Parts: sequence; structure tokens; C-alpha cells
Amino acid sequence: MDNLPVALLPKFLEFQLESGSEIAKIAFVMDLREEAFLVEYKDVLSGLRSQGYEFDIIFLEASDETLLRRYSQTRRQHPLATGGKTLLEGIRLEKEALDELKEIADKVIDTSTYNVHELKDVIVGYVLKSTATGTMHAQILSFGYKYGVPDDADLMFDVRFLPNPYFIPDLKELNGEDPAVRNYVLQRDETTIFLKKLFDLFDYLIPLYKKEGKSYLTIAVGCTGGKHRSVTIGAEIYKHLEQKINYISLKHRDIELG
Repeated sequence: MDNLPVALLPKFLEFQLESGSEIAKIAFVMDLREEAFLVEYKDVLSGLRSQGYEFDIIFLEASDETLLRRYSQTRRQHPLATGGKTLLEGIRLEKEALDELKEIADKVIDTSTYNVHELKDVIVGYVLKSTATGTMHAQILSFGYKYGVPDDADLMFDVRFLPNPYFIPDLKELNGEDPAVRNYVLQRDETTIFLKKLFDLFDYLIPLYKKEGKSYLTIAVGCTGGKHRSVTIGAEIYKHLEQKINYISLKHRDIELG
């Protein structure tokens, strides 16, 4: 349910209980479009917890550059970009105003690199933790350090120690999905040793994560530009884990940038 005034949330939930609704889980989207949100959300959420309601706060954020692009594409008015303020000023005011809410959130998701389908998978994977005991969702994410590390990584591996195909003229313009690049990376002795040790680590950790009820796992693999080595190694991790984890996806964040 989008943009329900936060003050009405207790009444809505009370009505759901009284009506005998079979709906067990509801998602509410709330933000600064509601003028009273910042003033009222703390007392409302605190009151609901004291009444025994169980809920998670999922906080969605994105970089300033991403938000500027999205607003430009949708042509929507930012709720705080008023009174002569620029869009960027409105975005930064919003982030500052919501910083305290972010601090108490159960899950913070940086949506900067996700499309709507990928974001749906991330949110569903997180939410399913309460409905599917023993079910794990994993994302293997390759990235380039030059473009920043992913904020939501649970495990992060730096593969910049491997020989870089970027410096091989015939491989420079290719990426880690190309057989020539894959062969160059995977046929190195250091890669073989690294993958064996890495897979042993995963084979040890994954059952322990499942035992502790961890339902969503993001494994990030980074190289300099996110185009060659991290892409190849990420694909190998995916191949190793796809039979060990219920739901698994592979994303190359910076493959077109590196």
C-alpha cells in the first residue's frame, strides 16, 4: 500500500484484525510525500511494537546522481525542492531528514545499480526470510573498485591480485564473459589455487549461515574496473553455488563501464 498516512497505520491494522482478514503480510510505502511523516513515525512505530506487531523497516536509498537521473526521466516534483530550492538541494535535504530512520532500519538497500526487476528480487529475497525456514537467496555481484564498493555486500573478495587482461591488447576491449578472457584468467595457477580455497570456504560457511537462519546473502567480487577478472570469478562462484543455494542470481554491475 503506497503513501498511507503513518498516523492511520494503527487503525488500518486494527481494522484488518477485526475484519478477520486472511492477509498475513502487508507492505507499506511511506516517505516525505506525507508532510506529517517525520513528526509522527517514531511514536507510531514504537506504539505498534509495544502492541506486539512484528515488522521490518526496509530503507531504500540511491546516490545523488542516480536520483537526479530518475527525477529527470520521470519529471516528478521532489517534495522538498520547493521555495526556490534546486532538485539536488531537495534530495540532500531528504537524505538528512531521513538519516535517523535509516539508522533504525532493519535492512538498507542501495538501489542505484538495480532495475525494477532486480530490486524486486532483492526485496522478495529479504522478506521471504520470515516465511521459508532454511531457504537462502544469494546474489553474486561483480563490481569495479574504481566505481565504489557495493554497500549491501555480506562477503567481499578483491581479485585485483590476479593478472589483468586489460593490459593484453587482444583482450582489453572484451569482458569476463568472453571465452578468451575467461581462459586467460582461469588458466593461471594463482586462480586455480584461489578458487579451490574460496570454494572450500563457501562449503564451510553456507551450511552455517543456513543453520543460523540467514536468508539473503550478497557475495561481491571486485577488480579494478569490474569488466574482466571479477566477472569471470563471479561466474565461477555462481557455478559452484547454484546447486547449494535455493535461489541464486548473478549480476555484473560495472561490466559496461570498466
